[in-house]
Amino acid sequence: MSGMRILTGSVALGGLTYAIWIIFSPGEERKKEILKSLPEANPVRMEETRKRNAIMLQVLKDAAETNDNIARGFGSQK
Repeated sequence: MSGMRILTGSVALGGLTYAIWIIFSPGEERKKEILKSLPEANPVRMEETRKRNAIMLQVLKDAAETNDNIARGFGSQK
């Protein structure tokens, strides 16, 4: 009996969670509006992000290829 109560309670809680999710989730128009307002929707901003990511990737590659500790400064300390 106890197992059945737990199962019933779990199903009820799952159903309640799903119902709340459906009620409060944004509609299609709101989703499209949100996507349009994201910074990635702006082509200029997206290109800046791509360039910045490429620079960061190059810095990480350079750091991985060197034995110097770049956290202490640029170049060797010796």
